[in-house]
Amino acid sequence: MLLALEKPVTASQPFKDIVASPAKMPLFTSAQDLQRHPQGTRFVVYTLLDALMSSQRKALKGMGSDFVVGITDLVSAEKDPRNLMVIFSLLRVVMVEWDITGHVETLFDAAFCYFPITFRPPPDDPYGITAQDLKIRLRDCIASTSQFAGFAFPSMLDKLDSTSMNVKRDVLHAIEACALSYDPKTLSLHSSQLWDSIKYEILNAQEDELAGEALVALKALARGLSDGVSSTTPQTPLAKFLRPIASECNEQLQEPQQKKSKPVGQILGSIATASPIAFALVVKSILPPLLTVYQDAGGIGKQRALLEVLIRLLDAAVELYGSWTSVEPYPTQENPLEAFKDRLFDVFSQALMSSSKEEVSFRVVAAKGLLDLTRLRRLLADNEIGMIIQHLDEILLIEDAEYNNDLQTEAINALIELSRYKSHLIVEITFPSFMAKLPDSEVGEEQQYLRTLEVLGKISVEKSIFEMLLRRLLNKLDVVLRTQPSAKYPYAILSTILYALSRRDLAKDSNLRMYYDKLVVDLVRKTTHSIIGSGGSSTLKDVSALDAVGRLANTVIRNIGLEDQRAVAQEVDALFTGDTKLFLPPSWGADQPDRGQLMIISAYMLAGLRREIHLPELHVDFDKGGGRLEWLVQTALDEDDPYTRSALLHEISLFVNKWLHHTESRVLDNIIATLQTSRREDNSLRIHLWITKALVLRTDPYAERLLDVLLENLSSATNGQSTSQVFTILLAPDEFLSKENYAVIRLLHKQRLFDYVVPKLAEGFRSSPPSTKSNYLTALAGILRWVPSTVLMPHLDLLLPLLLQSIDLDDASVKAATIETMLVVIKQNAAAVEGHVSSVITRLCSVAVKRDRANPPYVRISALECLRVFPPAFRHELLLPYRKQVIKQLMAVLDDPKRHVRKAAVDCRTAWYRMDEPEED
Repeated sequence: MLLALEKPVTASQPFKDIVASPAKMPLFTSAQDLQRHPQGTRFVVYTLLDALMSSQRKALKGMGSDFVVGITDLVSAEKDPRNLMVIFSLLRVVMVEWDITGHVETLFDAAFCYFPITFRPPPDDPYGITAQDLKIRLRDCIASTSQFAGFAFPSMLDKLDSTSMNVKRDVLHAIEACALSYDPKTLSLHSSQLWDSIKYEILNAQEDELAGEALVALKALARGLSDGVSSTTPQTPLAKFLRPIASECNEQLQEPQQKKSKPVGQILGSIATASPIAFALVVKSILPPLLTVYQDAGGIGKQRALLEVLIRLLDAAVELYGSWTSVEPYPTQENPLEAFKDRLFDVFSQALMSSSKEEVSFRVVAAKGLLDLTRLRRLLADNEIGMIIQHLDEILLIEDAEYNNDLQTEAINALIELSRYKSHLIVEITFPSFMAKLPDSEVGEEQQYLRTLEVLGKISVEKSIFEMLLRRLLNKLDVVLRTQPSAKYPYAILSTILYALSRRDLAKDSNLRMYYDKLVVDLVRKTTHSIIGSGGSSTLKDVSALDAVGRLANTVIRNIGLEDQRAVAQEVDALFTGDTKLFLPPSWGADQPDRGQLMIISAYMLAGLRREIHLPELHVDFDKGGGRLEWLVQTALDEDDPYTRSALLHEISLFVNKWLHHTESRVLDNIIATLQTSRREDNSLRIHLWITKALVLRTDPYAERLLDVLLENLSSATNGQSTSQVFTILLAPDEFLSKENYAVIRLLHKQRLFDYVVPKLAEGFRSSPPSTKSNYLTALAGILRWVPSTVLMPHLDLLLPLLLQSIDLDDASVKAATIETMLVVIKQNAAAVEGHVSSVITRLCSVAVKRDRANPPYVRISALECLRVFPPAFRHELLLPYRKQVIKQLMAVLDDPKRHVRKAAVDCRTAWYRMDEPEED
């Protein structure tokens, strides 16, 4: 047969002579035998036919009806998905380009016999054909010509009655495709029948997803009927389609508290987004009666349901006419809401501001409606939007947030969105109102100014608003500091600036230089002068204020250019040496007693510097023994203030991580020798730890020598316990040693540390006396807490026995970290734990039940959450022997004094209850 097929292509006889006698065309005369051949042979045939249609389409069209009949006979009964992909493409070309007047049903049946597609590709399918690929090709065939409508819609609606969700979904997708393809006149003939069937899937939805598909199909139907319609006259197919829908929806909205009010709103919103004409018809037929019903509604529940329907229409308007930030051209069709905007404004405003304060959910809906009104392009004037902003401000400034937190959240989100397209109104209305609420001194309740600052920080998203916030709050800070308050109020102001600043993309901010001048130069200078007593407020000497100033400086410094960073490096050096620089007055000296407080600021500033900043700019000469680094170590050894000591430790780690070259090990040798001879063992351990962490992050080989010292200390009866507790710091995230601060953090540093330390911890645990075994378990838990599961899994045989014993320790933090690790292991590789199920369940139940110092609420919750994942993770026959034991012990946890623990216990017990007994299997 294939040889026969090749003749028309290869022989010298013109192709038109061969097709002049279609009945004798080898391709069609062999049609009856085609299905007897293997799939590969049939695929070649279909591919050859596809090639013929591409190169000889005009001649094939000349065959007329004979070609249509021939191709339908040829492809009938084909089942192979690879071949069907080609067949559907061939059929669609014929359906679109051939005159099929006498063969509409034949062609339709040739395609629709495959609907719906139920194909599932095999796991090893080499062709990668999916069911979705076939569905799309078949859908294109069904939607190819309006002549199929008389067969397609009745057939699809019959299948819409199927109990299969997948079949329903496929039918709705096909209806959508047909609605967007068929001409409006044809659609109009079937629109009423389609509406009756689709609305049932919406009003009686079994799944929200399926209802969503039905709404999309309904929208497509309205869009298809909108083609060519430019007026709202009642004679158009679109108007005729919408008339019974509007009537039925209006009837349902008479009692909107019924469960169908929500789907009615969805129907109206979906149809309204189909086109501006459809939106106009919906508004014209729905809005007047809806507003009348709302006016006469007696209960809040009924009014809320009606407001939600109005919001659906407003959302549709935004989709069609755009928001203030939209760049698409404004539709030529006038927005029909123009005629109703005053009534809508009054309805939502009264619902928000005149309703009882207890009706929070109702007022939240009203706030959403007002936001939609402001969002809609060209609907409200600035003065009207300004009134809505005043309503939102009043809610946030006057009403008690404790009782209407949801409404307050909605108001804040609304102001944030308004700030994006009406920032000038926020600056003109909201900022003066909120700034007036901020006191000039620390008087009244702390919660009052905190709430005001919180809102100001959240709404300061746009550039102009943030500039206003920065200027106003810095001025307010100056006023407040003159009253010498406690640090709470200034800290709140600085934290608000930091919060708003951290949300900005400073690297691309054109005002970065201004931020540098105000937040680094001016604010740091003001703070340093305050510390040394050279003017300014003593409030800034408080640790919380210093911390906030340092964080602000760090946030700006790490985004400025190299030249500015070099200038900052000189200023940081001045804070070390006492040289007169920008931040310090001429009277400052290196022997000042308050020098330690400056370290808190200098640590943050140093953290923000790039590694490209050369150390000579910081007067650090490693060639002469370390210089500044050794001074930091010596100072940290003698420091007792925890905040200053923390700053010094971070500066040490920053120097080692970012600037100490790996060839300068002698500097570290000298420092380690100093630490070993120091009488301050506690501070020596801290310095040793942070130097180790700095080297571990960059996978420096010297880190192994320092890790060995820590591992040896675990066997000590005097400082083994304190050493074990610091291991968690080695891999814990740190705000100073971070990528944002240009620290050297290698990709595999966690795995390298794990591979080096964990085997030694396991060996140390086995060989150590009982008195020090807990030290090794505590250190192990500290490491495992931060190690990714991909690193853990290959070593479970080694780790599981140690994890089980760690759960028995009295240290709550170690216990919590161990349980979290166990939870990850169970979720990802439950099979590895099957041999330890009894031990794990017993220990977790014991932790959940005991209410002592070793088992605080957060540990008990972790144990319950770990227990809860057992039923879905393990085979039920493995857990059934423990089911009664677990449920019985959980009964005691239901009386736990902490609500979150009780809730975790209920969830856990439910998971175990749902396990089937053997006789129920």
